[in-house]
Amino acid sequence: MWEEIGRLTLEHLVMTLIAIVSATAIGLPAGVLVAHQRAYRPWLVGFASVMQTIPSLALFGFLIPVPFIGGIGKRTAIIALVLYALLPILRSTLAGIQSIDGAVLESARAMGMSTAQMIREVELPLASRSILSGIRIAAVTTIGTATIAAAIGAGGLGTLVFRGLATVDTQQILAGAVPAALLALLTEGGLEWVERRVGSR
Repeated sequence: MWEEIGRLTLEHLVMTLIAIVSATAIGLPAGVLVAHQRAYRPWLVGFASVMQTIPSLALFGFLIPVPFIGGIGKRTAIIALVLYALLPILRSTLAGIQSIDGAVLESARAMGMSTAQMIREVELPLASRSILSGIRIAAVTTIGTATIAAAIGAGGLGTLVFRGLATVDTQQILAGAVPAALLALLTEGGLEWVERRVGSR
């Protein structure tokens, strides 16, 4: 039993990590884009918002028949988790950049910085605490949502939860739910510590 819990915990962690890294790689540039190009804001923020309003099990179901990305298993689950994690990362990036004092940006322009330099050397460092806050929220939410991914054969700790529900076995349910909750708490605490360190610098 313990060996299975360990294996499924690792499976759950890897699936979540891939989803969060992928969502950050998409959401961070998208947040920078909508901060600078208002025309894209309603479309990108609207898309991410709509993805979050769809019930997770329904979203997994919608993706299964989609050619190339659908089907039963981890790939479909990871794509769904990425879509769920986009909104907090995108919004926190946008909010962080928007909160920067205009005088700081004017000073950067006066120094002859290009737009790319301003984004890289001024905006992202100053918005980093807000961005990390969004990543933290996305990570904790994704760990919880990933348990439902077991319904489409993606594995992870949800496997024990669904098995326990099917057999009315409380021990099996707790064997999946408790490690998932601990993963979420550890992730929350770890990223909050990083966030504070970045903020203090």
